[in-house]
Amino acid sequence: MRFKTILTYFNFTQQQRTGILLLFGIIIVLQLVYFFVDFSPAAKEYPEKQKWLSLQSEMDSLKMQRGKDLPQIYLFNPNFITDYKGYKLGMSLEEIDRLLAFRKENRYVNSAKEFQNVTKISDSLLNVISPYFKFPDWVKNKKQNTKFKAYTAYQNQAFAKKEKIVITDINQATKEDLIKIYGIGEAISVRILKQKETLGGFVSMEQLKEVWGLSPEVIENLNTHFKVLALPRFKKIEINNASLKELTQFHYFRYALAKEIITYRSMNGNIENIEDLTKIKGFPVDKANIIGLYLDFN
Repeated sequence: MRFKTILTYFNFTQQQRTGILLLFGIIIVLQLVYFFVDFSPAAKEYPEKQKWLSLQSEMDSLKMQRGKDLPQIYLFNPNFITDYKGYKLGMSLEEIDRLLAFRKENRYVNSAKEFQNVTKISDSLLNVISPYFKFPDWVKNKKQNTKFKAYTAYQNQAFAKKEKIVITDINQATKEDLIKIYGIGEAISVRILKQKETLGGFVSMEQLKEVWGLSPEVIENLNTHFKVLALPRFKKIEINNASLKELTQFHYFRYALAKEIITYRSMNGNIENIEDLTKIKGFPVDKANIIGLYLDFN
């Protein structure tokens, strides 16, 4: 086919050319409309959905606040768990009562396993709370020094006859003297001296049982090396003249008991002896003999 024959197909009249140009213009306009106009259906508005979305941020903030408000558990000695503390930890009343009965015998648990044996708590609860157990320093020291226990026992037996124990007045003992006793570290020695300062001096070795962290074994060691050889010199409390503030400052009296003493004095006159004090509500009768040494009944 010749080139001229092909050109005959492209010969248009004036009207045809106008129509072709108009068609191209329509195509271009449609393309622009397609690219720039959004033909997606309008989203329906649901009032309930909008309400939930508006509350979402508030719910998220409450969740974050709840996480911050969760109670923090600090390290504690499980020997001194109270009813309320045990309840908060998830213990039953029976489990708490077993621990309290054990403690009334003046015995202590020194490991998480002993705590479970006494309270009979489940393994799952023990795994949750045992990481927060904190036992006294002497318990850790005792475990660390297990390897040397046999040697120490042998050494003590070998030199028992040669070494004579010198009894020292507990009120004259220094920090260095106390640390020499097996089971007493720096922290407990400071605690003993602070207790002595609070009381004005020990009048009985029984008062060492009131020092937190001292086990019966350590107290027995203390009794071997220390005694109350003489009553310390301190100003006795004039029980019949002391004010409410003075009575409250005494280690063995709390505010409620001090008020009861003031009331008893005003209604019955002077308190003659320690037996009169034992009649007052809330008075620690088991410590009457010790307390009496700190009081002046004149």
